[in-house]
Amino acid sequence: MPRRGRQQNFGGQGAPGTAQEQAEVWRRGPGPSGDGRTPTRDDAGGNPEDAPGDPESAARIICLHLLDQRARTRAELAQALRKRGIPDDAARTVLDRYTEVGLIDDAALADRMAEAQHRDRGLAGRAVAVRLRQRGLDEELVRTAVGQIDPSSEREMARALVARRQRNLAGLEPAVQARRLVALLARKGYGAGVAYEVVREVLALDRAAQEDGAIADELPP
Repeated sequence: MPRRGRQQNFGGQGAPGTAQEQAEVWRRGPGPSGDGRTPTRDDAGGNPEDAPGDPESAARIICLHLLDQRARTRAELAQALRKRGIPDDAARTVLDRYTEVGLIDDAALADRMAEAQHRDRGLAGRAVAVRLRQRGLDEELVRTAVGQIDPSSEREMARALVARRQRNLAGLEPAVQARRLVALLARKGYGAGVAYEVVREVLALDRAAQEDGAIADELPP
């Protein structure tokens, strides 16, 4: 009797042992054909008609594999499923279910991202909003998350950024320092008003410290 090859399917007998392996089978699409043809770039899309298993099972495996790497927004998962050839109705069913059970939580992710982008990267609320929109988050969620960054926190973060950067510019003319420091804050999303005020404050403190140091040097021991 001819020896039968191992059948690969999602969730059935003979399936790869891990979700990652199953997702890779779906991502690669069909293996070499009977005539020895090597899979093409089109095969790698994981066409539901070619790959084993039903689209919803494949969508679940792909989503779990991606979520195991890091938190994802619903929009990011939807895009990933679309790229792998999962039909929209199957993708929507799986995404709705994972949202219902909390595996997808765009609101919580938006809050965490906003806090991290502000605290760790020093971004102002305006720049944080851009980052959140790039992840496909809903505009209402973006506004809510960014609204938790209060003006006093922004000003404190701007002052810390400028003070840290100014130490590397100490040998330059004050006007050059000011220009570069304002540009730094602009790249971080701070408005011109806040940027100029904070830069003036930091440079004034630095100038006063230098003057105090010069006076101390002139005092007799």
